[in-house]
Amino acid sequence: MSDDQRDQRDQTPAEPAAAARTAAGPRPEPLRFFGTTWVDHDGGYALRRAGVAVGSLVSAFAAAYLLRFAYEGLEIGDVGPFLSISVVVLFAIASAIAFVKTWESFSRRPRPSSDEAALKGLKAIGFIGSLIAYFLRSLTEAPGEKLHRTEYEQARAEFARRRSTRTGNPSARGPKRKK
Repeated sequence: MSDDQRDQRDQTPAEPAAAARTAAGPRPEPLRFFGTTWVDHDGGYALRRAGVAVGSLVSAFAAAYLLRFAYEGLEIGDVGPFLSISVVVLFAIASAIAFVKTWESFSRRPRPSSDEAALKGLKAIGFIGSLIAYFLRSLTEAPGEKLHRTEYEQARAEFARRRSTRTGNPSARGPKRKK
């Protein structure tokens, strides 16, 4: 086999589906834990969603259990009722804010000048709220799938619109008529 034949054979895709996947156009953005399986719900998508739901729920319970130990440590240290109640209220408020911000992040992208950077510490303290939001969203879809699907379909429609307006070779067209 000559080098030319080998080069031609290596460039042709082995299957038609591979040629379709390598075609020019927008590519879907991968999601954490799902990759691009959310596009066609293939590649173990349902199993991954179940795993994410179970994993986030188990993590939330484990985190709540650890926080219980921290609270018992405060009780053993006899720090007083004010500090004990303040810690519980702090974690409750931080978890509620983290839940809301995480839930919102599944449906819209944050603005560039938003306060997301300022809330990172608060979201870290209220990590149980983020885990619960992740669990609840994974019951219906991959977290963030709706946002990514909307953006991907818009990009595909825009790409198709741009491709459909091109008709033939522009240099082969005749000169424009004067009116």
